[in-house]
Amino acid sequence: MGKKPFGKVLFHGLVRDSQGRKMSKSLGNGIDPLEVIEKYGADALRYTLITGNAPGNDMRFYWERVEASRNFANKVWNASRFIMMNDPDNKITTDMATPENLTAADKWILSKMNELVKEVTDNMEKYELGIAVAKLNDFIWEEFCDWYIEMVKPRLYNDEDTTKTAAIWTLKKVLIDALKLLHPYMPFITEEIFCNIQDKEESIMISAWPEYTESLSFKEDEFAIETIKTAVRNIRNLRAEMNVAPSRKAKVYVVSESKAVQDIFENGKVFFAILGYASEVAIQADKAGIPDDAVSTVIPDAVIYIPFAELVDIDKEIERLKKEETKLNGEIKRCNGMLGNEKFVSKAPQAKIDEEKAKLEKYTQMLEQVQERLNTLTK
Repeated sequence: MGKKPFGKVLFHGLVRDSQGRKMSKSLGNGIDPLEVIEKYGADALRYTLITGNAPGNDMRFYWERVEASRNFANKVWNASRFIMMNDPDNKITTDMATPENLTAADKWILSKMNELVKEVTDNMEKYELGIAVAKLNDFIWEEFCDWYIEMVKPRLYNDEDTTKTAAIWTLKKVLIDALKLLHPYMPFITEEIFCNIQDKEESIMISAWPEYTESLSFKEDEFAIETIKTAVRNIRNLRAEMNVAPSRKAKVYVVSESKAVQDIFENGKVFFAILGYASEVAIQADKAGIPDDAVSTVIPDAVIYIPFAELVDIDKEIERLKKEETKLNGEIKRCNGMLGNEKFVSKAPQAKIDEEKAKLEKYTQMLEQVQERLNTLTK
C-alpha cells in the first residue's frame, strides 16, 4: 500500500506449560481456553495471561494462577456488593460535590488512588501491561479492601456518624476509578459492577478514563495513615509471636512526645482500636501508668505498649510452656540416645545421622526459648 502497516508492534512471549515446554499436539500438553473459561471465567484467564508477563518473555501456565485470578475477581465483586449494601438506593453518587468532611482515611485512599491513576496510565502508554496490572492488584486487594474498607466500617455501621456520607462517596469514587483502570484486563466483571453501582454513564467502555488531579493529592494524610498502618502491623506481629488469639483484646498505649504523632492517633483512634485489637487506646507523652511487664514495639517517633497480663492468661501460658518443656526434654533425650548409640552411628546412613543432629540442635534451641519465657513469667 506504499506505507508502513503498523506504527508500533508489541512482541509477547510464548505461553508454555507448567514444566516450561512449548504446547504442542505431539506432547498433548495444550490448554483449551474454552475449558479454562468454563471453569474460572474469561476475566480470570485474561488476567492470568497478563499478570507477571514482561514483553518478549515466555510465561508458564499454572492452573493455580488462574484460580488466584478468579479469587481476585471475587474480591472485587464482594467489595462492590459491600458498598452497594450500604447505599442500596444509590442516593450517594460520585458526581456530587466532594464532601467537605472527608477524614484522613478518606483523603489517604483518594490520594493513593490519584497516584495510581498516573502510574497505571503511564505504564500502559509504555506497554508495560504486566507492571500496571500488578500495581492495580496490590492497590485493590491490600490498600482498598484489606485496609480502607476495614477502616470505614465503624462509620458505616453508625447512623449517628456525620462522616458516613463522605465514607460512601469515597468508597464509590475509588471503586469506580479502579474498575475503569481494571477494565482492559477484566472487561466483563467491571462492566457488570459499573452498570449497577452508578447510572450516570451507560457503559464503562465509553466512560471517561480517570485522570490525575492535583486537588486529590493529600501527602500529609497519606503520612498519617501509613503511620497508623505501621503501628497496626507491628501490633499484629507482636501478637502472632505470642500466639494471642484475635478475640483477646488489650489496652494499647501510644507514647510519643510529638504532638503531630499524638494527633494522628487521636484522629484515627476508632479504626486503630479495631485494626489493632485494642480494648482501649491511650495516647500520652510519657510512660506514666504503663505496667512494667508491658511488651512494646517501636514506630517512627513513638513506642506502642501493651500490658502483658492483658495479652496472655499467665497461669494457662505457664501450664502450656511446662508441657512444651517436658515434650522437648523427651525429644532431646531420644536424639541423644540415638546419637550416643554406637550401633546406630556405625550402621545408619550419614544423612540420617545429620538429620538427628539437626533435630537435636533445633529442640535444644526451642527448649532454651521456652525456659527463658518460663523464667520471665514466673518471676
